[in-house]
Amino acid sequence: MADIPDPIQALLDDLAAARDEFLAAIGDIDPALRTTPGLVGEWSARELVGHVGYWSGHAAEALHRAEQDELDAFGVDELSVDERNEVVAKVAAKADWATVAAREQGAYEAFAARLARVVPERLGDRDADGDTLAEIVAFDGADHYREHTLDIRAWFDGQNAPDEADAD
Repeated sequence: MADIPDPIQALLDDLAAARDEFLAAIGDIDPALRTTPGLVGEWSARELVGHVGYWSGHAAEALHRAEQDELDAFGVDELSVDERNEVVAKVAAKADWATVAAREQGAYEAFAARLARVVPERLGDRDADGDTLAEIVAFDGADHYREHTLDIRAWFDGQNAPDEADAD
């Protein structure tokens, strides 16, 4: 396998570290509480894991579309982010913990594998919404895992999670 360019390796390392932090936080949740609503809004840990898994898959798809020189058409669909999140949560709620966890792992692995192959110069390419590939990778990846790690930690502390705007 060819060497991974430094900027891509840095993204991969950040993604892995953020996911590890997220999984450690999820791992601190009593297994008996993994399906209890209220972790993030009405979502349980199961829905939250399904959610981050979905968005990892979304980033993997963006990377795939960039490989195919089709990133400029990526993001054109009928569902809003909120509608998509609602569907993802409903699907996760119908699955058992092992299935949701396996789906998240598979999505993460696909994301990391595609990211390892990306040419750094492609990170500036834009999707149909005007987002760069680098922005998609960060938002759907490390930033997203960290956002929800904060949610979990706030839940343990009996506090409201910080607003996304506060995290910037």
